[in-house]
Amino acid sequence: MIGIVLVTQGALGVALRETLEHVVGPQERLEAVSVGSDDDLVARRLELEACVARVDDGDGVMLVTDMFGSTPSNLAVAMMEAGRIEVLGGANLPMLVKLAQMRDLHTLEECATAAEQAAHKYISRASHLPLQCLEGARRCSESAASDQVHIFPSRPEKSCPEPLSPISVMAGRKMAVG
Repeated sequence: MIGIVLVTQGALGVALRETLEHVVGPQERLEAVSVGSDDDLVARRLELEACVARVDDGDGVMLVTDMFGSTPSNLAVAMMEAGRIEVLGGANLPMLVKLAQMRDLHTLEECATAAEQAAHKYISRASHLPLQCLEGARRCSESAASDQVHIFPSRPEKSCPEPLSPISVMAGRKMAVG
């Protein structure tokens, strides 16, 4: 199983882990390292090394950071090791769901590629999506007794992202990301 360590500013990694586990169920070999603005970076590096050791069962470790160029990302990149430790920047929930789905059966490289694609795929501006993609939002507006549904007159051609579809996994819930 690919281990995952979330390396982020403040408590972002902890919040992402909690949200991921809410969506897909409890996760083994997943830890978070929070880096504060006044932290001792040597201490954070040692904490990161300890987390990597705990989550690594020999299949590799994915270090997921908030954004490239940040202090947490720089700490992670310094630990990158071809074929053993990979770094993904720009953490978001679709990226983490994809990693959770794939990490039992796929290589570190396959997981990195799929997670990066999922991260990009689910970033959209609602005003640029076809109207059929917004039907859920329309129903929400109607149920809230709203008499106005916003229709955006000019929309660039874009297809709807595939919806997240639930699949059950052991005791938890898991969401499939296209």
